[in-house]
Amino acid sequence: MFGGLGLYSGEWFFALIDDDVLYFKVDDVNRDDYTSRGMKAFMPFPGQPSLGYFQVPEDVIEEAEDLTRWARRSVEVAQRAGLKKKKTVRLKPDPQKKDKTAKKRKTPARKK
Repeated sequence: MFGGLGLYSGEWFFALIDDDVLYFKVDDVNRDDYTSRGMKAFMPFPGQPSLGYFQVPEDVIEEAEDLTRWARRSVEVAQRAGLKKKKTVRLKPDPQKKDKTAKKRKTPARKK
């Protein structure tokens, strides 16, 4: 994947550290907080930015309350992304297995 460290809050992957730089997960809700301050997107490969993670401003890192607030927003981004994935993932039915939820038609007993 990448040579950095991943940060989780419970099951939610919300940040990473690469080359001593902290990046938080972003989406349309909080991306402007980063871009308006000139923060750069994480770039796992030269010339290929990952718009899902942006560098955290240094002044945010230096203030514990600010860092906590920004981190919580990133956890919320990870949760939204995770919930969206869960809603869109649909398993195809296995044609080898019978559908147990289908109603079985009862046939009347034959008279002798």
